[in-house]
Amino acid sequence: MAKVHFTTNAIDALPPPAGVHRIDYDATGDIPGFAIQTTRSGTKTFLLVYVAKQTGRERRMVLGKYGPAPSLSLSAARKEAKQKRAQVEMGGDPWLDAKQERQRAEDAAARRSATLGGLLQAYADHLKAAGKPSWKEVNAAVNRHVIKGRPRLAAAAADAITVDDVMPLFHDLTKAGKLREAEKLRAYLRAAYTAARKARNDAGMFAFSGFRIAVNPLQDLDVTRPKEAAARAHQAAAERKWALTEAQLAAYWRRIHADTSSTGAALRFHLLTGGQRVDQLSRLAASDYDADQKTVTLHDTKGRRSHAYAHVVPLIPDAQKALDAMRGDAGDHLFTISAGKDGAVYTTVRAAMRAVADAMLAAKEIDRPFSPGVIRKTVETRLAAKGVPDEVLARLLSHGLGGVQARNYNAHHYDDEKRLALRRLRSMLEPKGKASNVTQFRKRSG
Repeated sequence: MAKVHFTTNAIDALPPPAGVHRIDYDATGDIPGFAIQTTRSGTKTFLLVYVAKQTGRERRMVLGKYGPAPSLSLSAARKEAKQKRAQVEMGGDPWLDAKQERQRAEDAAARRSATLGGLLQAYADHLKAAGKPSWKEVNAAVNRHVIKGRPRLAAAAADAITVDDVMPLFHDLTKAGKLREAEKLRAYLRAAYTAARKARNDAGMFAFSGFRIAVNPLQDLDVTRPKEAAARAHQAAAERKWALTEAQLAAYWRRIHADTSSTGAALRFHLLTGGQRVDQLSRLAASDYDADQKTVTLHDTKGRRSHAYAHVVPLIPDAQKALDAMRGDAGDHLFTISAGKDGAVYTTVRAAMRAVADAMLAAKEIDRPFSPGVIRKTVETRLAAKGVPDEVLARLLSHGLGGVQARNYNAHHYDDEKRLALRRLRSMLEPKGKASNVTQFRKRSG
């Protein structure tokens, strides 16, 4: 540290220091604390060194790098140092002022990037990272309705959004009769804000850390169904409770049993495994099949599970035959109509099932079409009527397995009971055979 009469030539001649850096002060003394720092690489930076009067702390305020524009010349640095020194003499702290201004600028930039669209995208990414298949549906909905559909709304700061801001979007959806879509979007928006709010005290929610959400501004957002829509919803709820009779189920089996295509095999596999959720079946891979135990393992991600629940489904002989017929000799996917190349998705299965249902309607075997969900409901309803215990049905169909007892205490997997239930189902499909005898389920003690 030395004093040097600052001139351009003198500054140019300053040698690199032996250490990391060296500070030389202007010997003219007209601006106390005016200095230049030289690093080992030869870089020179103008400083103003002072003690803040309010705090008594020494500050080394960077004025700028020495050199031609856009760096600072000596005369420009003197002018800047003189202005800052005047602020110090008046009791100011220009170093602290500059720091606070930078922070405000950073906050403003972060706020501009922490948009509603960004929040919704972060929520979809969070679901994807958590292994939730629903992320695709969420991502598609927010892209369709907000990010692409309402770009100005998507660009708004997430922490400044109000119900009034999003209401026009929901008005348009309800006017168009898209009430279910509006309800889903409402759920996604509210869930995104709830997740972001948790980032304030949950380190695991780091994906939302930049949004600084303190409250959920859309907590009161609601979608009320008009009277006509409510009536339709009531009718739809009644339809959801409908299940095939034993005779109708047997008629359905006869048709898919006679179908030798891979589509017929997929429908048979779906039924003979108990009407499992199609989106879970479609994810079945070769590694999920246990050839020794004759089981497949579904990965159930429904609900708020942070990890998928391993749901083991036994394969009775006809289900095993359907599996072999679907896969052929190639491909990693088990539930497939493309010889294992791809998993059979819900829309494909529903369309195939609808074709069968249409044929059954024409033959007056049923009075309304049905979907994979109806088959699932039918399996549960008919097995319950045959005396299969609710606990076994819950295990077979992966209902409510997130409770404390199931998670921590009950290590019994009910494999035998589930296999018996599926055999009972198979016997109902051809009721005239000997297999129609009632299968007894053991009562479990304690």
